[in-house]
Amino acid sequence: MPMKNVMKAKMEQGQKVLGTFIWMGNASTIEALGYSGLDFVIIDNEHGPYTIENTQEMCRVADLSQITPCVRITEVTRSNVLRQLDVGAEVIIVPDIKHIDEVRNLVRYAKYFPLGERGLAFARKAGYGYSDNAKAGLEIYTENCNKETLIFPQVETTESVDIIEEIVGTDGVDGVFVGPYDLSASLGIPGDFENPKFQEALEKVCKATKAAGKYLMIFSFSKDGCKDYLDCADAVVYSSDVNIMVDSFQKDVKDILGDN
Repeated sequence: MPMKNVMKAKMEQGQKVLGTFIWMGNASTIEALGYSGLDFVIIDNEHGPYTIENTQEMCRVADLSQITPCVRITEVTRSNVLRQLDVGAEVIIVPDIKHIDEVRNLVRYAKYFPLGERGLAFARKAGYGYSDNAKAGLEIYTENCNKETLIFPQVETTESVDIIEEIVGTDGVDGVFVGPYDLSASLGIPGDFENPKFQEALEKVCKATKAAGKYLMIFSFSKDGCKDYLDCADAVVYSSDVNIMVDSFQKDVKDILGDN
């Protein structure tokens, strides 16, 4: 069977998709979320406690649970991008983009010829060379990987907003991920999402992304925020595993014990 990105398939059909950040570092969390109805999870190598080994374990569990494994990496380097893809990432998210060369290098490292220069190795995602996808021949294999592997530079700096048309116009870039908290801080209005400066920046990103025919992903800690963002976004990231768990228990503890 060829590699099939479930999240991408739904977005191609015009469906909105929902995911969450995984910060707790436990593959069992992803296994459990396989029963939740979520479409994707983001294994957060930027802020989370992950090694390449447990990233691989979580990608494997996500595959088995029919949830698309996304990985946020720390920086654009060849080894950093390549290893995450080899162990199973189907979406690569890169924070703190400020220069178009970072985006071009990301495509170069993450996509096979003719889009990029990704190093070829039949690692875990290729069934170690024994999957039907890998045995179909290099041309079919690399074409399928290029199609099903998504690249999302993060727009969370004023510099990235300034060059948004170049980012979404880059061949091989599939979409952008707006980080509202860092973007608002970069604009000098941390957390003030109603501020006209933030709204103007978001509108600019939305328009450029849609005009380029690319996908837009955005994060929110709240359910209402997620619903609001669905007007412009194709994919919404709702909070994180740890935040949702704590919020749920706080509510239930209060409901059960009251003021006792």
